[in-house]
Amino acid sequence: MPHLLHFLLCYTDSVMHTDEIPLMDMQQTRYTVADYLTIAALPENAHKRLELIDGLIVDMPPSSKRNTIIAMTIGRLIGNYVAENNLGFVTGADGGFKITEENTFQPDAAYISKERMPDLDGVVFEVAPDLAVEVISPGETAAHVNTKTRRYLEAGTKGVWTVYPETQTVDVNTRSADGHIVTMHIDGEGTLTGGEALPGFAITLAQIFV
Repeated sequence: MPHLLHFLLCYTDSVMHTDEIPLMDMQQTRYTVADYLTIAALPENAHKRLELIDGLIVDMPPSSKRNTIIAMTIGRLIGNYVAENNLGFVTGADGGFKITEENTFQPDAAYISKERMPDLDGVVFEVAPDLAVEVISPGETAAHVNTKTRRYLEAGTKGVWTVYPETQTVDVNTRSADGHIVTMHIDGEGTLTGGEALPGFAITLAQIFV
């Protein structure tokens, strides 16, 4: 790993946009979660939404008006259910989760149970969420979305919802017992359920798309 001074001097070249991520380019400098937190705390990054994806620091694009409303609607519906049943915590787009030593994500909405996260001290959650919701922007590539989905599930997230506002569809991603990713495509008058991550929870697509 580079010396702290080195990565503070060269971090600008390592902050990438979502459509520029060379996911398999091993010549890129790889950063850890500790490095990422130091860079994210710099004053010039105060208003940026940075993520750490496979060791690369990525400057996420601003959300559209429609996307942010959809994300908040999903978060509110999940949050109501979680609060009514005293299950745990629901985070928004500024809530960071340490997925691995080279991955820290900020899902648009996420749920984590009290059993898995009884302590709320610190900056980022030290474990992956039980349920992650990613509202996909047009500029995000399929490789980018698939990489994040896989990393979530490998780290113990029980369900990842990838939400596509333009087509008003949702892919519900889970992991099978043999480690394969299973994707269920929900559209039209379909219903989203919490599955293993949030048993008993259900909403229709009509409730979230505007």
